[in-house]
Amino acid sequence: MDHEKVLRQFDEIEQKVGKLIDVCKSLEATNLEFKTKIERLEEELQGKVEAENDYQEEKALIRSKVDSLLARLEGLTETE
Repeated sequence: MDHEKVLRQFDEIEQKVGKLIDVCKSLEATNLEFKTKIERLEEELQGKVEAENDYQEEKALIRSKVDSLLARLEGLTETE
């Protein structure tokens, strides 16, 4: 191999390594975007889970009060 050919091969390798580095940087940026999006979605989901739990508790409380009122009404109609 002559000296020029070796230098050309090193240049080609250097260009390929440069491209790989660019791809890695791009993938790291994309990965960071996805991690940020996942965190945001997890926070959103947690908020919705908490809202659903609050709704279920409120629903149970309302059901309990309605049942209590119905029992009182039944008690009134039975005594008449």
